[in-house]
Amino acid sequence: MTIFLILAPYGVYTVLMFMTSVKIAVFAGCAICLATIALDVARGRSVKILAAGSAILFAGIGLYLALADPTLSVLAVKLSVDIGIFVISLGSLLARRPFTLQYAIENVPAETAAMPGFLTANYIITAAWTVAAVLMMAANIVLLYFPGLPVWLGLAVAFAARNSAICFTKWYPEYRQIKYGAPSSALPEAQ
Repeated sequence: MTIFLILAPYGVYTVLMFMTSVKIAVFAGCAICLATIALDVARGRSVKILAAGSAILFAGIGLYLALADPTLSVLAVKLSVDIGIFVISLGSLLARRPFTLQYAIENVPAETAAMPGFLTANYIITAAWTVAAVLMMAANIVLLYFPGLPVWLGLAVAFAARNSAICFTKWYPEYRQIKYGAPSSALPEAQ
C-alpha cells in the first residue's frame, strides 16, 4: 500500500500525459501529492520529503506551462519531472535524510529503526532510486537530441528503471535479513 501511495502521483501523471493535456497531467500529479500529504497528516504521520517535493515540482511545472510557455513539449516536461525526482532524491541523500527513511521509520517497530545499519540501508535504497532517476533522465535526453527514436524507448527505460528500483526496495531488506540473521525489516550495518 505504501509503495502505491508513493508512486500514485507519478502513475496518474504518466497515464494522463497520454489521455489529456500536459498541464492537466502535472496538476493532477500535484493534486495526488497533496492528497497523500493530507492523508499522512490525518493519520498523524510526518509530511514526506518526496511527497512535498513532488507537489512543488508538479505545481511549478504546471504554473510554468500555464503562465510562461504553454507550448513546452511533452518530452521537455517529462525530462523536467525526471530532473525534479533526481534533485529530490539526491538532495535527501546530501542532506543526510534519505527520503526512504521517513517511510521506513513509520512501517517498522521502533527497536528495528534504532538498529545499527537501518540508516545505511535507507541510504542504499535511496541511492537506487537516484540511479533510476538518472536512467530516466538519460533516456529522455537521448530522445530529445535524437527525435527519430521511438517514444516507446523512453517509456521502456523508465518502466525498467522504476520497476528495478521497486524490486530492489523490496529485495534489499530481505537480503540483509538473510545475510545478517536480523529480525524482519531490521537492517544491520554492512560489515
